[in-house]
Amino acid sequence: MSAAELGETAPTRRSNGVIPGFGLTMGLTLLWLSLIVLIPLAGLFFKTAELTPDRIWTILTAARTLNALKISFGLSLIAAAINLVLGAVVVWALVRYDFPGRRLLDALVDIPFALPTAVAGIALTTLYAENGWIGSLLAPFGIKVSFTPLGILVALIFIGLPFVVRTVQPVLEDFDHELEEAAATLGASRWTTIRKVVLPTVLPAFLTGFALAFARAVGEYGSVIFIAGNLPNVSEIAPLLIVIRLEEFRYADATTIAATMLVASFALLFVINGLQRWSQSRTGRAS
Repeated sequence: MSAAELGETAPTRRSNGVIPGFGLTMGLTLLWLSLIVLIPLAGLFFKTAELTPDRIWTILTAARTLNALKISFGLSLIAAAINLVLGAVVVWALVRYDFPGRRLLDALVDIPFALPTAVAGIALTTLYAENGWIGSLLAPFGIKVSFTPLGILVALIFIGLPFVVRTVQPVLEDFDHELEEAAATLGASRWTTIRKVVLPTVLPAFLTGFALAFARAVGEYGSVIFIAGNLPNVSEIAPLLIVIRLEEFRYADATTIAATMLVASFALLFVINGLQRWSQSRTGRAS
């Protein structure tokens, strides 16, 4: 075989294995995911499947369970909505303005990612207690934050804000400013430009950030239990109720509540994936 022929066939042979050791790496990936994710989740569902539908319904419709689920999902939804507004303001300031301390503010956004949740909960409880720096200012107005559902909301806002900011920020940074200039040239007002030119581009990213913040808040535990007060039917979140049921050796109740939250989490993941695909199709980003 000539050198020319060898040169023509060599690339073809190399292209057959784009990823070296694909079979081994895929096998290790599936094994790791099975041990860490799939098997524990399957065990949870199998444990719940041992119960009769009537038993599952009785557990889920218990007053304490319903109140815990309402607090977790209701306050998570409110916190995600607040983060949507606050995140929009923060992102706009970081992307559209150049001011002293901008990089420091940009770095501070990531603090909830790096800070241990227990430390965040203790810090928030201390600040918003009646004798705390912020709580003492709110107390004269009859506003109590620590050990109330309002404290849970504050904690969920704290841990959810970075998800909105970091999801929207790259989309707004890549936005073509020439579109705004063209709209202004055609006589559009600033508000009209934002509403009809900027918002349609960044809206999918905002919705994705909202879904991520909501999903994160639903499963939050460490930063909430310190500031919540953990009063049954008042300020008790669903993850804490699961832990309590386990400590009481009521495994059926714990697995049922956990499976319910897991199903809700899967639904959120599907929504998030759909929003991300929509965002990619609207902004032209590759998946």
